[in-house]
Amino acid sequence: MNKLFATLPGIEPGWVWLTGAGPGDPGLLTMLAVRGLGSADVIVYDALVDKSILELARPGAVLEYAGKRGGKPSSKQPDISLRLVQLAREGKRVLRLKGGDPFVFGRGGEEALTLVENGIPFRIVPGISAGIGGLAYAGIPVTHRDSNSAVAFVTGHDATGEVPDSVDWAALAKGAPVIVLYMALKHIERIAERLIAGGRNPNAAVAVIAKATTREQRVLETTLCRAAADVAAAGIEPPAMVVIGEVVKLRAAMDWLGAMDGRKLIPDPLGQRQRDQVG
Repeated sequence: MNKLFATLPGIEPGWVWLTGAGPGDPGLLTMLAVRGLGSADVIVYDALVDKSILELARPGAVLEYAGKRGGKPSSKQPDISLRLVQLAREGKRVLRLKGGDPFVFGRGGEEALTLVENGIPFRIVPGISAGIGGLAYAGIPVTHRDSNSAVAFVTGHDATGEVPDSVDWAALAKGAPVIVLYMALKHIERIAERLIAGGRNPNAAVAVIAKATTREQRVLETTLCRAAADVAAAGIEPPAMVVIGEVVKLRAAMDWLGAMDGRKLIPDPLGQRQRDQVG
């Protein structure tokens, strides 16, 4: 393993690595991400990067915060992109570290285009998206052949901070058996209303996973019609993922973290095996 790690490329002077930090647990970093942390002169990181990940930076590396959080003072995206260009032109080895995957609602595409426009060489290092890894840590698979053959990943707000009008919520309600929502907690009530109006069952299973894969992870299981009220009552705060669909019920069998704490898991929460045997 050490020999393999030693053969991995490091960041060259004047280069930018657009890198995914995964959903939070440093154990979910890719080897290239760790290599980048160990070779960067400057690490420009966002609000969702866990502190334990930043501790892996090489001694002497400069850490620059460039986070964006809804409702709070935030760096503007054009300024962040141009800062990457500036640092690269200074000959720095630059690691742009973003929570999850840089190309999954992470605006990494915008930063990449700015680098191209300015002639800056770059590498893309994918990361585990919270919409997959975060759900897995909660014991919820995004797909399961007994419940769904498709999944939709949707942002809960647009560039203005409001519920996206560009999303056909009625079509989504009818056509996506599993819906995974990023950055949706603020608008969960309005999103639920639109999905229900579009034909989604008000009692559809919902899970909200806050601070996924970290020591502070919290999971709330509820229903679509009760989601907003239950989130408020539980005091759930961002960052959080929301998943809607039958796969939520599989948590009764797959909550591996809960099992470590003594939870008894149910082998077949969907009853599929029994139906197969009867058939």
